[in-house]
This record gives sequence, C-alpha cells and structure tokens, in this order.
Amino acid sequence: MSERVPAIKVLLLPKDTNALGTIFGGVILSHIDLASAVEARKVARCRYVTKAMREVEFHAPVFVGDVVNFFTETLRVGRTSITVKVVVEAERWGAGSGERVTVTQAEVVLVAVDENGQPMPIRPE
Repeated sequence: MSERVPAIKVLLLPKDTNALGTIFGGVILSHIDLASAVEARKVARCRYVTKAMREVEFHAPVFVGDVVNFFTETLRVGRTSITVKVVVEAERWGAGSGERVTVTQAEVVLVAVDENGQPMPIRPE
C-alpha cells in the first residue's frame, strides 16, 4: 500500500494561536480552503471560488509545532462545481514519536469561474 500524500503540509507557529494557546480554528479553515483548491486544480486547471464548506467539527486541538497534513479526495465533479473532501491530521512531535491525530474533516464545494467571475463549465461541452 502506498503512503498517502497530503495536498499541503504546514508547520504551525505561535502567530497562529488563539487566546488559549492552541491554533486558531480560522487558520485551519484557511488551509482547508487552500488544500481543496489544490485538489480541484488536478481535475481541471480552472479558476475556482469556494461556494460552501460543509460541517467542520474539530475533534482535537492543534498545538504550536504540530505538522499539519491536509489530505484531499475528489468526491464529485459536476458541470460547474467540484466537491472535495479534506481530512486534517496533526503530527505531534513533542515526545519524538510522531503521533498522528485526526483534527477535523470537511467537504468543500468549489465553483469554476471565468475572468468575469461567472460560473463556467469545468470541462469543455
């Protein structure tokens, strides 16, 4: 079995923390959005905008120094939209063990748009 390759991988820093000292949820959401766009570009090299991010529920905190992996999978390709699943895992290296913890997951709906920002077909008709 081949190893999964993340769409993006980031090391989170003190600038990304909230008042409790853990990583701010909005930082994770921003990276989910970016990872979904990377996956969508594999399907078709279009300009995409985010239409929806479905049910993001955080199951574990992310700490400063965690390496966070954003794994993606294309779930559906419509005429003008694509739905991408993003699974977020944190690698915790504090104890030197590299433990992986699932943080959250989301389904992101992106719409292909033309130079005027209007929806356009993902694939030529």
